Amino acid sequence: MSATLSAATLLAIPLAPLAGALLAGIPGTMFGGNVLGRRASHSFTILGVLVAFVLSAMTLWSVVTEGAGFNETIYTWMTVGSLKMEVGFMIDSLTAMMMCVVTFVSLMVHLYTVGYMAEDDGYDRFFAYISLFTFSMLMLVMSNNLLQLFFGWEAVGLVSYLLIGFWFNKPTAIFANMKAFLVNRVGDFGFILGIGLIAAYTGTLNYTEIFAKTGELAALGFPGTDWMLITVICICLFIGAMGKSAQFPLHVWLPDSMEGPTPISALIHAATMVTAGIFMVARMSPLFELSDTALNFILVIGSITALFMGFLGIIQNDIKRVVAYSTLSQLGYMTVALGVSSYSVAVFHLMTHAFFKALLFLAAGSVIMGLHHNQDIRWMGGVRKYMPITWITFLLGSLALIGTPLFSGFYSKDSIIEAVHESHLPAAGFASFAVLAGVFITAFYSFRLYFLVFHGKERYDQNPDAHLHAHDDHHGHGHDAEPHESPWVVWVPLVLLAIPSVLIGYLTIEPMLFGDFFKNVIFVDGSRHHAMAELGEAFHGPLQMAIHGLTTWPFWLALAGVASSFYLYMVNPALPAAIKRAFHPVYTLLENKYYLDWINENILARGARALGTGLWKGGDQAVIDGTLVNGSWRLVGRIAAAVRQMQTGYIYHYALVMIVGVFVLMTYFVWHDQIVALFK
Repeated sequence: MSATLSAATLLAIPLAPLAGALLAGIPGTMFGGNVLGRRASHSFTILGVLVAFVLSAMTLWSVVTEGAGFNETIYTWMTVGSLKMEVGFMIDSLTAMMMCVVTFVSLMVHLYTVGYMAEDDGYDRFFAYISLFTFSMLMLVMSNNLLQLFFGWEAVGLVSYLLIGFWFNKPTAIFANMKAFLVNRVGDFGFILGIGLIAAYTGTLNYTEIFAKTGELAALGFPGTDWMLITVICICLFIGAMGKSAQFPLHVWLPDSMEGPTPISALIHAATMVTAGIFMVARMSPLFELSDTALNFILVIGSITALFMGFLGIIQNDIKRVVAYSTLSQLGYMTVALGVSSYSVAVFHLMTHAFFKALLFLAAGSVIMGLHHNQDIRWMGGVRKYMPITWITFLLGSLALIGTPLFSGFYSKDSIIEAVHESHLPAAGFASFAVLAGVFITAFYSFRLYFLVFHGKERYDQNPDAHLHAHDDHHGHGHDAEPHESPWVVWVPLVLLAIPSVLIGYLTIEPMLFGDFFKNVIFVDGSRHHAMAELGEAFHGPLQMAIHGLTTWPFWLALAGVASSFYLYMVNPALPAAIKRAFHPVYTLLENKYYLDWINENILARGARALGTGLWKGGDQAVIDGTLVNGSWRLVGRIAAAVRQMQTGYIYHYALVMIVGVFVLMTYFVWHDQIVALFK
């Protein structure tokens, strides 16, 4: 690299949002005496994220145009033998791109929050949380070692817990944030096992030093098994990604996390936190390339998530939950790309998805505001004429999501489908079917949502449950009022997110997938995994790709999905109810989310509780306390009680005992030799 970035500038990027979070979270809340007002709190946090975004954009520009980079330790926390625990930054094209995505989406969410949370009592606290989240995510993506990565990993999980349960007086929110916390702990247990194995066998946590020892790791077997050590390490690391990036079966926390305010749905559950697992696997590509077994495992999990989570989106009636299941499905697509060694395609879809999914979540929040916090799409309709800016931005986001040619989602999604088609892993056949079927499903539920909300008959004044949600109306509007467009502070972020949702794929596909953007950053063994090479041979420019896309199966499947949703919900709205009755068992299965929540709560949770109770009562109380501790003193007490009976204090008793003892000894010595001789 021809230029070195400034350590001071790089430090300022995560520290600026942290400073804003501290200012809003301490003097801006009851904890610090409410010294700062609302205007000061949001000004400091927005300024902090704005500084981080500008510096991130400058960093990306330096990386792209000058070949700049940075890989140094900033601070050494401790040294244990040869193992160093450090804080450091690795800045390359992958990191710089992630920094820009995180800070830009975060900036849009900060601006949006000024309008969305305007009348919420926890206004300052919310800004402190989202700025703290931005700091945590930046520390994660900028790290040059696994220790700092794990710190950022856990920090975003903690802040996610705080944000999902932001309305802590709401029981469903408290249940959702605890569910998210516990499910992520399952994934994180696997993640820390993988980190521990790396530290044990390489003696380092630094990325560069680990990658230098991949040849040694690849030659080792896992003790006591026929498995290769590298396979165990990669699967453990990916289990961490399964929790954070919501892959089956550790996906169950994400839909319930919609209990939090809408801005965090866009920030955490669309653009940043849930993509941390995708980023981690891409960063660790030198390790994952050494194990086809691990890659095949990743491919299967991603395929299941992409297909079966999409089915669940079809039956949802909560506007945010439809978008949430869409996120799950798209995360499955990214994971599928990782499984076929198309790491750059996965990261490319991560980037494009961040913009259009954040747009969809924020537009959904705008609809919720305009309809006075009604979230049920069955009681919307005809919103287009009342909220024109929200309508057009939502439509652009939906077109990007379903992979419409020339939109950003088309370039990344079609690249994933083609990469899977070119793969020769055993699970590639099922994966190819899953991602193709997912195209139709995504288009169907996305435009079912779009048509029910923005077109057709107005139903916003017919909601029989509207009065039940009055306590959730944080904006103080009545439920019988006419819908209205959101204030400028809400719709400006929608417009700014819509621009990259349309253009970013066209502008960046060539350098990111077929150029040198990820050169020496993402590693692919082309001799065994040649999907990317074959994609490169077939690529003749973004415009030609879009034109060719009009003749491919994904385009026609997406068109069929849109047409089906239009017919079912606009032309013949009685038909969905008839289909529901005809396929009631299937609908019940989907409505119960494949009964995974029931299994978790009634089998796994109760089983774990029963095991814990058994260990407590049988192990702790019976064995440890009852036998080892209390049993020992009881035994000593009983022996003492028996011996005490012999201590009478009479001399003739003691004399008798002595005589009996002498008699026993004499008898033993007399008869001992005869008995021994007899048995010989």
